[in-house]
Amino acid sequence: MHRVLHNKTAIFLFVFPGLLLFVLTFLAPMLLSGYYSLTDTLGPGTKIHMVGLQNYIDLIVHDTKFWKALRNAVLLGLGFILLQHPICIFFAILLDRIGGKAEKVFRTIFFIPCVISVVVISKMWLSILDPTFGMVNKLLDVIGLDALKHAWLGESGTALGSMLFILIWAGFGWGLLFYYAGVKGIPEDLYEAASLDGASGLRLHLRITIPLLAPVIAVQVTLAMITALKQMELVFLTTNGGPGDSTQFLAVYLYNKAFSASQYGYANAISILFIIVCLIATYLSNKFIRSDATEY
Repeated sequence: MHRVLHNKTAIFLFVFPGLLLFVLTFLAPMLLSGYYSLTDTLGPGTKIHMVGLQNYIDLIVHDTKFWKALRNAVLLGLGFILLQHPICIFFAILLDRIGGKAEKVFRTIFFIPCVISVVVISKMWLSILDPTFGMVNKLLDVIGLDALKHAWLGESGTALGSMLFILIWAGFGWGLLFYYAGVKGIPEDLYEAASLDGASGLRLHLRITIPLLAPVIAVQVTLAMITALKQMELVFLTTNGGPGDSTQFLAVYLYNKAFSASQYGYANAISILFIIVCLIATYLSNKFIRSDATEY
């Protein structure tokens, strides 16, 4: 082993495949995207005219749709962190306390949405929220609240809220899985010691469970922001950013600009800003959340 580590040829042969993969799948596409973002090309194979930073200026200064898409992504990230995650933690603790066969059954049930095809989920929610035949509006009819009926995904006033609910619901299983694993990793004797000291119920979990889940929470917050920023499939298959631009998200907007509007150069400018926003979100979440977890 010592001889291999001092052999430059052997080191190169070990490192080269991974380095080549990194260059071909990440570095080269990103550099190419950066180049195209400085042009007004309509797509690969078409004429290329350099426009410099004009795409970025138009995007940042004049493009209100971009800022609306970014706002929606931030709202989704906050929905994950402030709504989905506390519910996931609650059910993770509940599953751990239940134990036995019931724990395995409910754990499986909660994770089912994560293994269902995105196409199936989108079609299911389109049916449930259908303004004429949907289950939600039918239920409102039955209980006498027909005044609250809406075209949930078809009206700008309700579309974003409905879309956020669908996305939070669809990702619930993954959040639960992370927090459940974290809860199962907490030694039982800590709870027993705290109980002997008089802690019980909610206070027990606030003093023991939540602090010890801090590293998991830090990772989950980072993943939540990245997931919110790159959200596309469910949005594209349900509303495609409509009605108007009320449910527009960054990835959907980028796709539409590149392949529907044939503004390939402009779409690449969006992709570069998209990467920058993801890096900033990751840096901030690591800086402010991981540090708290470590200090504890």
